[in-house]
Parts: sequence; structure tokens; C-alpha cells
Amino acid sequence: MRNVIYAINTTLDGVVDHMKIGPPDPETGKYFIRLTRDADTFLYGRKTYQLMVPYWPDVAKNPSGQTTARTEFAQAFNAVDKIVVFSQSLDSAEGEKTRIVHTGLHDEVLKLKQEQGKNIMTGGVTLASQLAELGLIDEYHFAVHPIIAGEGRRLFEGINLREKLQLKLVESKVFKSGVVVLRYLKQ
Repeated sequence: MRNVIYAINTTLDGVVDHMKIGPPDPETGKYFIRLTRDADTFLYGRKTYQLMVPYWPDVAKNPSGQTTARTEFAQAFNAVDKIVVFSQSLDSAEGEKTRIVHTGLHDEVLKLKQEQGKNIMTGGVTLASQLAELGLIDEYHFAVHPIIAGEGRRLFEGINLREKLQLKLVESKVFKSGVVVLRYLKQ
């Protein structure tokens, strides 16, 4: 069975707004490139999807003026086989790799997990919170930046768990920038 991996950048106070965090340092960028290369399916909500597409596919098609890290991430992103977008409001998607699903989050993700393939990645806040509530996330990767933002969208905002999630820390990495990556498995 394939794993659903939730990976996100966050500040020390749990803010996950990419505008508050800024661009990743080289080590953090390489970490996310590796995670992306180890996946063949992305699960997104509408907002995260619209942040990622068409931006990263466009960078992959026209990398001039981009850093090597941004180009590598764009190529890894573009190589993914499937993007599944869970949205009540989105009717059409860009590209033939993308499929929009309006209902059945639990059943759809279980079906994807049973298919052959690499890892399934997700990010953002709303969809990840729903997946966590349903117990469908197998691994959590938090890149904690040495920033206190004070305000902004927070990690697992509005999550409503029936019981607390027990996670086991299986890996931690400290980067030169002060970013600490924490990898947890669901117990």
C-alpha cells in the first residue's frame, strides 16, 4: 500500500503562509525536491492546486531566469503522473494529468493508496486537515523555519479530531539555515 505524505513549511508559531516564510534555503529546497521525486501522485485542495498549477509546469517549460533549485523542483513536479484535486467549486483543470473530485475524499484516497506506484504527496491546510481527521496521512514532514510570523494561516487550522493523533518521530535534520525538518510516522 502506498503512503500519503503531508509535507509543509511552517514557522515556529505554526504559520504556513508561504508569503510569511519566503523562499527555501538550498538544503530545504533539495529536501522537497527529493520528496517530490519519490511521489507520483499529488492530492490538493483548490487553493493549493491553483498556487502550484500552472506556475510549476510553466517554470519546467521555460526555466530561463530561474535558479537551478527552482528548475529542479519544477521538473520533479512536472514528472508526477497524477494530480487529484478535491474541490466543491472548481469545474475544470489545467492539463491532462489533473482530475477534479467533488465528493468521496475518504474512498478516493483509499483507492489511490491501493494502486501500484510511488508515494502520494499532499500539502496546504484545509485538505491536509481533512485527511488527518480521516486518519489517511501516513507520514508528516514539517520543515520548521526559525521565524515567528505572529499572524497568518496556521497548521491544522480548524481540525476536529475524534481522538488525538499519536505520531512517532523517526527522523530529524538540522540545516545550516536553522530550518529543522521533522519526519513523523502515524502510529
